[in-house]
Amino acid sequence: MALKVSPPAGGFSLDNHSRNIALENLGLKAPTATKTGTTIVGVIFKDGVVLGADTRATEGPIVADKNCEKIHYISPNMYCCGAGTAADTEFTTLQISSQLELHRLATGRETRVVTALTMLKQMLFKYQGHVGAALILGGYDINGPQLFTIYPHGSTDKLPYVTMGSGSLNAMAIMESQWKKDMNRQEAIQLVHDAICAGIFNDLGSGSNVDVTVIEKGKVEVLRNYAKPNERGVKEASYKFKRGTTAVLTTNIRALVEVIEGDAMDTS
Repeated sequence: MALKVSPPAGGFSLDNHSRNIALENLGLKAPTATKTGTTIVGVIFKDGVVLGADTRATEGPIVADKNCEKIHYISPNMYCCGAGTAADTEFTTLQISSQLELHRLATGRETRVVTALTMLKQMLFKYQGHVGAALILGGYDINGPQLFTIYPHGSTDKLPYVTMGSGSLNAMAIMESQWKKDMNRQEAIQLVHDAICAGIFNDLGSGSNVDVTVIEKGKVEVLRNYAKPNERGVKEASYKFKRGTTAVLTTNIRALVEVIEGDAMDTS
């Protein structure tokens, strides 16, 4: 005898609301979103795509790495900037890169950017945001330069210029005020540089250096540490003081008793 299974009801389910309140009253804290810090940007110019990222990796209030790579290889004609949990962005892009390599070997054709986009968004949607990877995908294929954003839950956008990460609003202010259609290569690189610097200087989760990757038809140029706007300056004065600069008010010298370990203490 076959069992009848009713389809799930539409709308939101608040069945666990009372349970969650009871658990909180017992002292259990509800899970909170992980705070991350990064500034990543992408822009389409006349002949290709420019991607940019800062190089600061944080663990809460601690700077864990001052020069990490946030622009990941996907395929020979595609790269991907990652914001969010560093391990999630790295291994997500590695997994999709592996799948695309097999796809390219099976078909014998250059991979389309929309293929990588579909794989990434399907994977992230499957995990419902638990994989903390916010991505900017850029590449050049038979349809020309392509630029997409992919959010941790799997939603996507296609725009001529994009920003993501905790410093995205600072970077977007630069993009909105300076972007123009059909920029040349150097203008696009400079715009990306300025946008990342806005994140570095105005967002505590972003810092250190500027990485840039330029993707054009048939070639990619990775400009690692393209700029170092946050280098430590030279001290203008010496903070070493001569002996005697500070007066000694009292002196107390105590004799120390020398203890010699004899054979009785030898346990070897």
